[in-house]
Amino acid sequence: MNELEFIVEEDPEGGYTARAVGENIFTQGEDVDDLKAMIRDAIECHFDEPAQRPNRIKLHFVKEEVFSL
Repeated sequence: MNELEFIVEEDPEGGYTARAVGENIFTQGEDVDDLKAMIRDAIECHFDEPAQRPNRIKLHFVKEEVFSL
């Protein structure tokens, strides 16, 4: 696997959540650096063999904003 993409969103209770696209991986972190560490750990737990792990991790940040006229 070359690349694994994560959808990253701000958690309403603080911090960030991340879910992998195409894999059953979900994690969260207090800040972006913590989230990256948690993603690495989740990937190592999900893929037993190092050869199965992605070479690159892509983070896609999604921010929802609501406003009225």
